[in-house]
Amino acid sequence: MGFLMSEESGVDYGPLAGLIGTWAGEEGLDVAPEPEGTEVSPYRDSICFEAVGDVTNADSQTLAAVRYQQVVRRSANDEIFHDECGYWLWDAREGVVMHSLLIPRGVGLLAGGRYAGKTDADGRVVLEVAAGVDNPEWGIIQSPFMEKNARTLGFEHRIAVGSGRLSYSETTWVDIYGKVFRHTDRNELRLVE
Repeated sequence: MGFLMSEESGVDYGPLAGLIGTWAGEEGLDVAPEPEGTEVSPYRDSICFEAVGDVTNADSQTLAAVRYQQVVRRSANDEIFHDECGYWLWDAREGVVMHSLLIPRGVGLLAGGRYAGKTDADGRVVLEVAAGVDNPEWGIIQSPFMEKNARTLGFEHRIAVGSGRLSYSETTWVDIYGKVFRHTDRNELRLVE
């Protein structure tokens, strides 16, 4: 599948081009760990993706960069319970998609995966990335407190984007409350801007 370069900048955003814009969704579902079990929270969120341009590393690698911020609010009370910022990066020469993110809990990560033109049943572009605490290429870093009390072990993120729709599902494996918990989030968003 070929991708057009941005007409404004000449930057080839590849499979990331469809992300650019502002998205909103009301159908989110967060399944998170609690000391006595599981908390299930419906939510709404908004994600703003902005084209940054390209960056060059060590005079030999060029990456197209898309910056984003995601704000997630509980449906029940409109309280913000998740705020995340980062970048999606495209290495056209290697066919690699990267996702770097930070959350204000003392956790950051760089996830990656190959993009080989995968689409879903609706013809939307599918991006899949993963990171792990023991993965030498795609890693996770966390504060000493989080390392001791709520250690993130792994992360997988899947996005399908196209035709004004963006669906995502992500799983974070967390060692918390004496067990490894599979924390999941998913939502369907619409392009609003």
